[in-house]
Amino acid sequence: MRRRLRNLLVTLVVVMVLGLLIPERWQLPVQGADRRSYDQRSYWYYPWGKSVTHKGVDIFAKAGTPVNSATGGLVVYTGVMGRGGKVVLVLGPKWRLHYFAHLKDIHTSTGTWVSEGDAIGTVGDTGNAAGKPAHLHYTIMTLVPHPWKARQGPHGWRRMWYVDPTLLLNAAT
Repeated sequence: MRRRLRNLLVTLVVVMVLGLLIPERWQLPVQGADRRSYDQRSYWYYPWGKSVTHKGVDIFAKAGTPVNSATGGLVVYTGVMGRGGKVVLVLGPKWRLHYFAHLKDIHTSTGTWVSEGDAIGTVGDTGNAAGKPAHLHYTIMTLVPHPWKARQGPHGWRRMWYVDPTLLLNAAT
């Protein structure tokens, strides 16, 4: 029993380390977007309606504009989630979850492997974006916390579970 537990633990550690070592290739998720398509200061903006703090970036584009996977990974969820409306959730390298929300259409399915640039949906205004300009809400969450990113203030401790997508968006433009 001890030997099995030890082997399971070693396997788990190896899988975690390998996930962190997989290189992350990255691109803008909205076709044709540039730095003018999103607000540089919207990540972790407070106050932000019912969600209190804006934990992502809104990339504005015409409704129906293609949304592509920003990185390769496993699609772990497609469907409808309250405020996000139609969403796609991709588990990518470095144990990061890429959350694409307010989609008009979804062009992938749960359990599918997507590569960087594969079509996953289109820009829309579903969920709490209804009646607002069409956009993609894009958030990156990490399964491996970064405790040094925690802050004081509303939701400040949660910041350790998020990655600022603005840095990646800017690097890709």
